Amino acid sequence: MTFAYANMPLDRCTNQRNNKRWLAAEFNHDNTVFCVINDGMCLVDNSKVISPIYLNKAQLPTVNIASCIYLGKTSVSGDKSQSSSIFAIDFKKLRFSTQEELTELGQWQKLRGITPNLTAIDASILALAKGLVYWHTSHQFCGLCGNTSLAVEAGHARRCTDCRNMTFPRTDPAVIMLVEKMFDDGIARCLLGRQASWDKGVYSILAGFVDPGETFEQAVVREVVEETAVIAQNPQYIASQPWPFPASIMIGFTAEAISDVIDVSQDALENAQWFSREQLNSFGVKGDGLESGKDSANKLLYKMSSSDSISAYLINAWKNKEIGKY
Repeated sequence: MTFAYANMPLDRCTNQRNNKRWLAAEFNHDNTVFCVINDGMCLVDNSKVISPIYLNKAQLPTVNIASCIYLGKTSVSGDKSQSSSIFAIDFKKLRFSTQEELTELGQWQKLRGITPNLTAIDASILALAKGLVYWHTSHQFCGLCGNTSLAVEAGHARRCTDCRNMTFPRTDPAVIMLVEKMFDDGIARCLLGRQASWDKGVYSILAGFVDPGETFEQAVVREVVEETAVIAQNPQYIASQPWPFPASIMIGFTAEAISDVIDVSQDALENAQWFSREQLNSFGVKGDGLESGKDSANKLLYKMSSSDSISAYLINAWKNKEIGKY
């Protein structure tokens, strides 16, 4: 199985990037390229074919190494002589004149909106860049004393200028689960929910952040009952996916329900329902929010969550009887 944002080709050079001489050599190398992130958006080509724009040092003549984040090094077919280091930089750290030039060079797009048009490798690199730039933006002050912190270790840590406290990029674990149940009519169904802010008709599997002192499996059971009042058991790990929106990793599970009455009044969901495999087959047939045919105004067209998420994989895998008990 292959998920968006999980095809990282870069050697992160963890043991080398703390060497200032090595890092400076990579920064000034002719093959080195730079990825600019602007409020979470990526710079892409203005042409009809969407592709990310990686800049060379000549296009960023005033950029200094202290303002950049080292992402890693890639190579062409394993040829070390053709290896290329990639740095990320926050658009706001660039001079105004450079910002204007970049705006004319391409267009700024949200990563999730262009992911279907990107290669798996580019999507993964941009996700890493986006996640690290966001972390630096949101951690400019020390969490212990409140003084300013500065980027160190090639952008993979920050050190307080006063108490010297070190902080490191944070990833918040979140569980996401396909809950299934065999009903008395002999039909297996899965539990899907929706938030009011989502597009009309969109349903997805349940998800939630892991609490302190809690295992992933405990989080699965707790989140299901909190969101829907359905009691689940026997969580089984399936796969995980990086999710830098803004700083998470999704840990995918299946689980079995031992109750079926749904109550969403105690949590953030607008609605939740049980869906059979037959119903899932009709998801997303039309884009107008309604099914065609007689009484169509009373029939909501259900739609799958976005294809870049592990949620879509888990739903489709269950629909195809690749995962789950029933």
